[in-house]
Amino acid sequence: MNDFDWAAMADLLELEGEAHSPYVRQAFEELGHLTPRRILDVGSGPGVAACRLAAAFPQAEVTAVDGTPELLARAEERAARLGVRLRTRVAEFPAGLAGLGPADLVWSGQVVHHVGDQQGALDRLAGLLAPGGVLAIVEGGLQERRLPRDLGFGRPGLEARVDAAMAARFARMRDGLPDSVAVVEDWPGMLRAAGLTDVRSRTFLVDRPAPLAEEHRRFVRRSLERQRTGLGEFLDAEDLTTLDRLLDPAAPEGVDRRADLFLLTAKTVHFGRRPGH
Repeated sequence: MNDFDWAAMADLLELEGEAHSPYVRQAFEELGHLTPRRILDVGSGPGVAACRLAAAFPQAEVTAVDGTPELLARAEERAARLGVRLRTRVAEFPAGLAGLGPADLVWSGQVVHHVGDQQGALDRLAGLLAPGGVLAIVEGGLQERRLPRDLGFGRPGLEARVDAAMAARFARMRDGLPDSVAVVEDWPGMLRAAGLTDVRSRTFLVDRPAPLAEEHRRFVRRSLERQRTGLGEFLDAEDLTTLDRLLDPAAPEGVDRRADLFLLTAKTVHFGRRPGH
């Protein structure tokens, strides 16, 4: 897909999958009327959603598909630990998808925006579907909120400025992707352009109030650490100092000890069906 070191992000990806699990559960409830025989999770990472698919559809053959073998090894370990049946397949996205289908359900969570030609990637995902099969992609929603507007130090509104910095970094990432194609990111329209029908979108809430469980607090820390590393050139010195203070394990006002730390976000899932029986 690009030059992200996904294997190095394995711990963060697993923590994120667990922290964001409420939206995945709600999205799978939207698919509960289906009786799929074959399911693909494309861009599965360490398999958090894939294992939930295997639990939700125990009659189905579920395959986690990813370009990073180290992440698929994590998925296999998770499946064994949870006692669910899961296959894995190493394949680059989107170039390596040929021959993976047909599938009755294809899930792809926050993957398409990492490739230059997003419409082309959706076309390939839609091409994996059997007649009547459903594609569900996760793209868009609302940025995470984790902290009060006023932290008691630094300038209020840190997270809004982090959002702006993330948007600037994301735009640079997309501009640098091979074969990058500008497109209006109308995801339902793009699914229709890929030949799918019955297209609809739903947005699901993740609301974990304070005080956060320890595993979700670890996710917030790892996420903020990644932002501190990646946004150094996009934030001013005062905001970087504030992030350093938040990440100081000895600071009583840091994320490891704050009683007011929470996690609030929303994820949008877009569904479409391949015409047929």
